[in-house]
Amino acid sequence: MSGAPETVTEEQVQDDLMRLEAYRNQLQAIVQQHEILSGSRTEHLRARESLEGVDQAAPGTEFVLPLGGETFVRGSVVKDAPVMIGIGSGVVVEMARAKALELLAERATKIEQAIRDLEGQAATIDDRIQLLSRRLDAVSRSAGGASHVGRT
Repeated sequence: MSGAPETVTEEQVQDDLMRLEAYRNQLQAIVQQHEILSGSRTEHLRARESLEGVDQAAPGTEFVLPLGGETFVRGSVVKDAPVMIGIGSGVVVEMARAKALELLAERATKIEQAIRDLEGQAATIDDRIQLLSRRLDAVSRSAGGASHVGRT
């Protein structure tokens, strides 16, 4: 093998630049998914903690319940009353508290796994971005001294 630098074609550089842009777009999409999942995880944990707190309250304890849109109502919770929980596509079902707590815990576990999977994907894509960036930087530096980029 000779000490001469490898000739990189302009087409290869363009391909690397397009791949780099694609990886950056994928990474951005993963970051957005991560933010959504993190928000969902927080909501599920908060719902579970709230439900557990309601169960620990003394009978007749008054609560302030959020309705959305910064609107609240005062009320009390009847012990062992069923819980209404969304199951997707706008469908809400009524179930026992213990079952609702179990469902919230399962959802939180699945969300955690999805977050870990996304973090692994992000790390893989980030590695690819770093590799391509280093390769393109090396081509740029070598082109600055003596042109090793051939035209095709």
